Amino acid sequence: MPHSVSVAFQTNHPIGAYGPMAAAAERYGFDGVSVYNDMLYQPAWLPLLEIARATRRVRLGPAAVNPFTCHPINIAGNIALLDEASAGRAYLGLARGAWLGFVGLAPERPVAALREAFACVRHLLARSKEPFHGEVFQLAGGDALRWDVPRADIPLLLGSWGGAAIRACAGMVSEVKIGGTANPALIAHMLPAIADAALAAGRPAHAISLCAGAVTVVDRDGAAARAQARREVALYLPVVAPLDPTLALDPELLARVAHAAAEYDFERAARDISDALLARMAFAGTPAQVAEQALALFQAGCGRVEFGTPHGLSAEAGLRLLGEEVLPMLRAALGG
Repeated sequence: MPHSVSVAFQTNHPIGAYGPMAAAAERYGFDGVSVYNDMLYQPAWLPLLEIARATRRVRLGPAAVNPFTCHPINIAGNIALLDEASAGRAYLGLARGAWLGFVGLAPERPVAALREAFACVRHLLARSKEPFHGEVFQLAGGDALRWDVPRADIPLLLGSWGGAAIRACAGMVSEVKIGGTANPALIAHMLPAIADAALAAGRPAHAISLCAGAVTVVDRDGAAARAQARREVALYLPVVAPLDPTLALDPELLARVAHAAAEYDFERAARDISDALLARMAFAGTPAQVAEQALALFQAGCGRVEFGTPHGLSAEAGLRLLGEEVLPMLRAALGG
């Protein structure tokens, strides 16, 4: 399976910025452009439409939508329109999502909901008029999407660290993304579980590819890049780090970081994040250092590496260094 390299954008830009950023990523030679759908940021769909209109080659999609704040009927409609606008280049990422408590949501059956959401979206894209009887989601049947959907088998991505969700969705997804890690040890830990889940679903062991993505800050001043990355990582480290079984972190350290981040004191939170820990949580440093980190993930078995925001000390400079220096280094090291 060829190695794929993509970039991801946060939805905090003016609407007119997404097309030019994605067009630049395509010119640099990236294989894909993802858009986050995080709580309190812009919904991913309109930025993705701008990206579809501005590009011709890259794969694109949301990474990821959750089925608790966006019902499968809306997910299916939006992804069908995006696939049409991009001439068949879209993928759909679903995840449980974080910070749901902000809107008073505490899903009782998140694994069942993810499995059913994928199945329900597929049911809708196929324009089936049969009922859909799930534990969480239902369709009465007797009607279907009322326009010509160009493709029913849009590729599906599951954003998850959990074995239960991976096993539940293994029969439908083509990729699992672990968001918030640059840790090769975690990749080696996860791959056997993903292969076993695929086999249990009656598929080949290699049917489901693994993607790792994380905060990325690249700059010729590696120390400045790492300092910025620490501040960025502080927000999600308390959520993500406990999910990584290969990390053995002091609970008091996590509590300090979480407390400082909750007060938006990212400078204080960053002081507890060592270089060694940062290297497992983010891509940060000079172009050569970031390329080396990404290469280690591919060598551990990743099918795709995704460079997340903010990309650099400025978004434009970071994307340029990723495209003009990091990507060519990776291509050369991977043999093409």
